[in-house]
Amino acid sequence: MATPLSASAVLAALRSEGVRVVEVGNWRTHNRNSKGPWGPLNGSIVHHTVTKGTAATVRIIRDGYAALPGPLCHGMIAKDGRVHMVGWGRTNHAGGGDPKVLEQVIAESYGTAPSKPARGNSNGTDGNAHFYGWECENLGDGKDPWPAAQYDAIVRVQAALCRAHGWTAKSVIGHREWSSDKVDPRGFSMSDLRADVGERLKHPASWSPGTTTPTTPSTEEDPMAGITKRDIFDAVWKTDAIGGPADAADHKTNPTWQPQSILKDVQARIRSMDKRMAAQTAAITALAGQVGGGADTATVVAAVEAAIERAVIDVNINTKEA
Repeated sequence: MATPLSASAVLAALRSEGVRVVEVGNWRTHNRNSKGPWGPLNGSIVHHTVTKGTAATVRIIRDGYAALPGPLCHGMIAKDGRVHMVGWGRTNHAGGGDPKVLEQVIAESYGTAPSKPARGNSNGTDGNAHFYGWECENLGDGKDPWPAAQYDAIVRVQAALCRAHGWTAKSVIGHREWSSDKVDPRGFSMSDLRADVGERLKHPASWSPGTTTPTTPSTEEDPMAGITKRDIFDAVWKTDAIGGPADAADHKTNPTWQPQSILKDVQARIRSMDKRMAAQTAAITALAGQVGGGADTATVVAAVEAAIERAVIDVNINTKEA
């Protein structure tokens, strides 16, 4: 049993192990702690996402959906090996599982794999309280490849946690080994993964023996494969710091998510604002002249322009996540 690592401590552990980390928004305080305990922790669970496209996957894993609010894990391990940190604290990743498996993980007392779980999400022990959770970008059909960079990152992440807590690789299990109604992760052997984690733990955290690859499948893929125009749109516009066009509105004007159309739209909006500002300035100047002596034209125009500038700044600030 172990006290959960702090957000700063897990970052340090991951980076010491050579993991490339991407911090997503307010991940350090994004959690489900209001719904139950988190800790003491007994291990780490590996999942697959059943999704395609890194940007879309990060969004789903961070935000969840109506039936299952996010975050859905602590970090999402992408095809290119980067680990996107989306939450820290209790997350909706493990659900119910077999208490006998939990006992075996705590004692690290099993052979090559824990006993087959007899309980699942509906009647099992609360795994969200006891495990770190790591979603891995993969369709989960047994055919979608696990690139070498991604598999190596999975090994490094699990080794970092085990090293930080003094655990062996037997504290790392797959979701399918925890819950009787789960099949993830598919496409590689958890026994082999634990063996690779165990080998890494024999060396310093800085050890880089070359790229670790899963036994099956081992086919490398183009790092840009599967990235759609919608993913590019999301990556450019839907971040915590930039507020882009709404989905519904953008679908009407740009249904195929053409980046050049988005930029043309922005340019058109800026030109429209410039024209409106010029018209307002002219109107104010004329009005000041009609009043005669009671208002200084330059002062009025400067005040209006300053107000517009403050409004633009306020809009930019308000698009950032609180």
